[in-house]
Amino acid sequence: MAELFKQPDKAGLPPGTPVHTGPVKTEPVKITLIQYDEAVADQAQVADVEEFAKLQRRPGVAWINVDGIHHVDVIEKMGAHFGLHPLILEDIVNTQQRPKLEGYNDYLYVVVKMLSHGEQTRRVQAEQVSLILGPDFVLSFQEQEGDVFDAIRERIRAGKGRIRTMGADYLLYALIDAVVDSYFAICEVFGDRLEEMESRAIANPEPETARRIHAMKREAILLRKALWPLREVVNGLLREDSPLVTETTRLYLRDVYDHTIQVIDAVESFRDMLGGLLDTYLSSLSNRMNEVMKVLTIIATIFIPLSFVAGVYGMNFDVMPELHWRWGYPAALLIMLGVAAALLCYFRKRKWV
Repeated sequence: MAELFKQPDKAGLPPGTPVHTGPVKTEPVKITLIQYDEAVADQAQVADVEEFAKLQRRPGVAWINVDGIHHVDVIEKMGAHFGLHPLILEDIVNTQQRPKLEGYNDYLYVVVKMLSHGEQTRRVQAEQVSLILGPDFVLSFQEQEGDVFDAIRERIRAGKGRIRTMGADYLLYALIDAVVDSYFAICEVFGDRLEEMESRAIANPEPETARRIHAMKREAILLRKALWPLREVVNGLLREDSPLVTETTRLYLRDVYDHTIQVIDAVESFRDMLGGLLDTYLSSLSNRMNEVMKVLTIIATIFIPLSFVAGVYGMNFDVMPELHWRWGYPAALLIMLGVAAALLCYFRKRKWV
């Protein structure tokens, strides 16, 4: 697994040198251009940046989505075409960025974490999404193909809602809102897994249960690292003194801020529950061990007087009472059974068994 995440040595390189730090990939980069205004919306698949540069831009909003940041030369060409700062290009290809907002003269740079739940691994996975807001365009850079923006594309194509009547800042809001809304689905699945794990910890406290609890705690940390900085990002967009974000869009960003707070509260609740779940697991394990020790102690207690009787009559003396008695052996067995029955009755009366 470590081979998939090779951290290149950037020591000695000048600031602004883009070096990809994510999983090693060889797939070609996919560039999609969606241009729309109130009247019409067009979508085109672009093979490379040179072909994209030749496309005629028309009035309205342009959404350029790049799936794949592992080809650094493509990112550099996109940066040269839109006049992006080298430090922005360096952050785009560095997948270890935390969610943040940076303001420049002609554009805003936003980093968010898009989360997904693997069907096979059953774990939360994070993907970095870089968004750049310009006067009439939005650039989105994703690590791989596949996202949570299909509903936005459908709204643009069908002309639903107000997205085609608004500017590029509203598109940026819609993308961030889609990411935040996907967190609710992640939290729902995470909560179901947490309930399942709680039942498992109480009913069957096995070592595998402890391993899964620790894995879920790491996922909760991942959720927290994606959400807490995102709150600062949305709050920064609300307070950013930039003409790129209109007052109308700020009203919608407040709603995203409220949703972010709700998800943060849910994640914090999950962390508290996971901490208590580990205590529940250890308590269940201890109770299970106590039950085993209780059974063994009862068995040992019953056999102590029986061992005493057997030890007394097992001594090698010639002159002993009942030693040569015809019914001595059956009598000894009856005494042992009587003692065992008496002890069991006593334990049951004390509710020990």
